[in-house]
Amino acid sequence: MDLGLQGRRAVITGAGRGIGRAIAFALADAGVHVAFNYLRNRKAADETLEGLRSRGVEALAMKANVADEDALREMFAAVRERFGGLDLLVANAASGVERPAMEITGRHFRWTMDINAWGYLSAAQQAAALMENGGSIVAISSLGSVRALPYYTAVGASKAAIESLTRHLAAELGPRGIRVNALCPGVVDTDALQFFPNREELIAEAKSQTPLGRMLIPEDVASAVLFLASDLSAMVSGCTIVVDGGAHILG
Repeated sequence: MDLGLQGRRAVITGAGRGIGRAIAFALADAGVHVAFNYLRNRKAADETLEGLRSRGVEALAMKANVADEDALREMFAAVRERFGGLDLLVANAASGVERPAMEITGRHFRWTMDINAWGYLSAAQQAAALMENGGSIVAISSLGSVRALPYYTAVGASKAAIESLTRHLAAELGPRGIRVNALCPGVVDTDALQFFPNREELIAEAKSQTPLGRMLIPEDVASAVLFLASDLSAMVSGCTIVVDGGAHILG
């Protein structure tokens, strides 16, 4: 199916691996030129870059911390120079401290909010300045934004902030033809889960309580991004869309 994305230009934060990489590859398969950042893992970023170029699109990889305003400005300046403008931002970069609420320190909380919430808002500001003909912004949230999950205090708060920011950005940027939405995936078994003390419990619950009968894979999230990037979602803005195989209706 031709989604009409050929030749469009995207920035994905945190696309070295996992969900971000799946989104990058899905966009490239649709003909989208992709720039992305990574924080530490250069080897994984090089693999993503090679995979993008093998799909015949322009690709750009940059090392940058999305919580660093100067680094983000340099990143989007490089995108302007390479692509000339922008059509899509996917705010996927995420980090956080997985501890009980009573063990969260100010440093833990600030780190998590700076990467996840401020990093999203700052990237949206930079991206919107390059979207001269309108565009789409998609943020990756999680069900922890509305549910109390073990060890998820700081990350859950940052994801709730992401969904609130999405609504405010959609209202402010809509008159400029920029749609803003969030995706709220269920449990996806990526490398990120290895940092959760209750990883096996999360996976077992996801497998047993998903009406559609299987866990999410990164490509499920990527498919939803394709929809929100395309003109098929021309009147979808300010929404948080749950992608979890129906698990949220049971829990």
